[in-house]
Amino acid sequence: MTEKKLNFSCDYMKGAHPDILRRMAETNMMKTPGYGLDEISEAAREKIRRSCGCEHAAVEFLTGGTQTNAVVIDAFLRSYQGVIAAETGHISTHEAGAIEAAGHKVLTLPHHLGKLDPDEVRQYAEDYWNDANHEHMVMPGMVYISHPTEYGTLYTRKELEDLRSVCSQYHMALYLDGARLAYALACEQNDVTLQDLASCCDAFYIGGTKCGALFGEAVVIPDPHRIPAFFTIIKQHGALFAKGRLLGLQFDTLFTDGLYERIGIPAVRAAQQIQKALVQNGYQLYFESPTNQIFCVVENRMLEKLGQKVEYSFWEKYDDSHTVIRFAADWGTTREETDELIALLASALLF
Repeated sequence: MTEKKLNFSCDYMKGAHPDILRRMAETNMMKTPGYGLDEISEAAREKIRRSCGCEHAAVEFLTGGTQTNAVVIDAFLRSYQGVIAAETGHISTHEAGAIEAAGHKVLTLPHHLGKLDPDEVRQYAEDYWNDANHEHMVMPGMVYISHPTEYGTLYTRKELEDLRSVCSQYHMALYLDGARLAYALACEQNDVTLQDLASCCDAFYIGGTKCGALFGEAVVIPDPHRIPAFFTIIKQHGALFAKGRLLGLQFDTLFTDGLYERIGIPAVRAAQQIQKALVQNGYQLYFESPTNQIFCVVENRMLEKLGQKVEYSFWEKYDDSHTVIRFAADWGTTREETDELIALLASALLF
């Protein structure tokens, strides 16, 4: 029998929070309208609006992150516009050209531990409009960020406000990818709230797939007039889920009794314990991440042995003899799993 390996490769490997599974079972035989027009989905929308302090926001449910990014970005942009993103942003790297496939160029800028610098965004927009040939170029029409970033780092409220100011000055939409938003909200270093997102962003999404749901993301558009036919645009993209209740029910559960704001706590705690153990055992952290993702530098000769015991993610080449790898804790990471990984990292078997 093959020995079971630990799996810290990503944060959507487990199924769903028990409360979600229980409610799915309880409502399984209900017959409700489709496409998210049911009472449960509407209750979820109202809970999300209250949590965001935005009573008139449009809230729609889609099934996954890439689908959500592709639909929202295409809905906001005109045919001649592109979207500014960090070179490490998810739409820049791991979405298989989904944005470009819809006809919009991703305009990449250097990242700073995964983040965009507001001054560099301003300079990019200023350079575009000051270029005498700008009508021959792709117009920046949106700024895309994620919170946490692909590196598990966090924007501050001040950085978010600064980006909002730049976007307003140059008539660009600000869109925030919240695939791992629950882990930001559970982090002590985070000072950005759902209300802040609603006041600064033209659109953002609240991640479910990586944050305790079986699948699903909740798109929030604080001013519905920004995309008046968003429901129809979702349909045009083939992204309207017929059994929409299954999406709404999950977010109705996640936004009951503050579950969404608590659900990331085990992951953040586990990640901090793992980072501490890595340092104590002589590993080099690539940098210190405050959320649920852990990045460390490992000698290439160790990778095969480590991979025999635990699933991890390759991140990037560090140098000719070292590689940056990532461990990701999730909402369901247990103390036993954490302790087992820590014991493995301290084991002489890896050296």
